[in-house]
Amino acid sequence: MNGMVASRYATALVEVALEHKNAGQVKSDLAAFVEAFGISADLRIFLENPAASVEEKHAVIEKIAAKMQLGQAVRNFVLLLVDHERMEMLAEIQDAFRNELNERQGIAEAEITSAHELTAAERKELVSVMERRTGKKIEARFSEDKSLLGGAVVRVGSTIYDGTVREQLARMQELLEAE
Repeated sequence: MNGMVASRYATALVEVALEHKNAGQVKSDLAAFVEAFGISADLRIFLENPAASVEEKHAVIEKIAAKMQLGQAVRNFVLLLVDHERMEMLAEIQDAFRNELNERQGIAEAEITSAHELTAAERKELVSVMERRTGKKIEARFSEDKSLLGGAVVRVGSTIYDGTVREQLARMQELLEAE
């Protein structure tokens, strides 16, 4: 049930972002607010407190929005969530928003883990290969795992592309054993 509710709110924000052609700003503003909300227990407790008046909550959100220089779309969206007592769903709504926005824009998020830090050229080449393979624009997050012998593991959605040396050795082992 909550997933459907989160999805409805997320879809509404995606519509606004695409209509006003500022999806990038909405995405980063929402991420910034969600991070602030997650870090500040005081803010969370206050905005989720049914005893605090809507007017008090609005005043706090207005101050935070001004301080963070949030765009009108996200400011209004957070006010709407407060009005409908949905602040506890904020992180879930953000995930649904990001997923739907990416889908509509033909973007796939990739998590790329390599044995060593990749150079800018290596990162660019790897992203380019993944874009050709998936047919989508790739937004990549890179990390290192020293336990890998070499190569990289790329996760796009639920698909894993394993180009590690360990995986290549395992495939060779299977081929040798099959002969």
